[in-house]
Amino acid sequence: MHANRLGNYLTARRALISPADAGLPLGDGPRRVDGLRREEVAELAGISSQYYLRLEQGRDQHPSDQVLVALVRALQLNRSSAYYLFLLAHSPPSLLESRPSEEVEDRTRWLVDSWDTPAVVHSRYLDVVASNAAARALSPFFAEGFNSLGALLLQPSMRDFYQDWEGIAERSVALLRVMAGPDTGDRRLAEIVDELTGGSEIFRRVWSRSDVELTSTGTHRVTHPVMGELELHHKKLEITGTHGQSIFVYHATPGSPTEQALALHRR
Repeated sequence: MHANRLGNYLTARRALISPADAGLPLGDGPRRVDGLRREEVAELAGISSQYYLRLEQGRDQHPSDQVLVALVRALQLNRSSAYYLFLLAHSPPSLLESRPSEEVEDRTRWLVDSWDTPAVVHSRYLDVVASNAAARALSPFFAEGFNSLGALLLQPSMRDFYQDWEGIAERSVALLRVMAGPDTGDRRLAEIVDELTGGSEIFRRVWSRSDVELTSTGTHRVTHPVMGELELHHKKLEITGTHGQSIFVYHATPGSPTEQALALHRR
């Protein structure tokens, strides 16, 4: 983990843009770097190469919004990646010792337990900190104590459970980066990154690219060992007043075979 969060992010993102993507000539001879050179990013952003070097080296970690907008354009960042760039530039380092615990309020537990539809409460690290019976019936890895990303990437049965396992895995790694926040020196995050770097090729690839994912809704098609094929819509609901906890709710289209299968399984 490095304190130079902004510089590392810029370095990772420029490595993904080829000169051809940026409309630049390839020039003569082999290139010594993946993607764009620092001076090429600076030229595209309309800033001096010396100033851009300061940003990547971490000697200036709070550029103006005008510079950030220019970097978004130069690095061809999408909405999620642009959001994360601004987050890195504007967020001060956290005081790790002062972080609150990940305990779930009783009222939150009562709420999700009252729902018939599967619901999982995640910490900002995608640790499962609470879930209801419907969620645990859907997957044993939705039980409290598991890390959802770790289970997704390291448990072989999850490849059979999710029909688009690889796509979900890539998006989930990118989601962790946003949910955990810009403090890449966080102790719990470091534990997760160390474990998954050693055990998952997809994690190593996506994490090194610094991909981010802001999507809060979507659809998962899963194959349940008892209920069969299910089409589950999901939505992430942020819990205000917590340190990044969210409720992930899974629901079916009214009148669909999935809704019927979930209802039969509850009986």
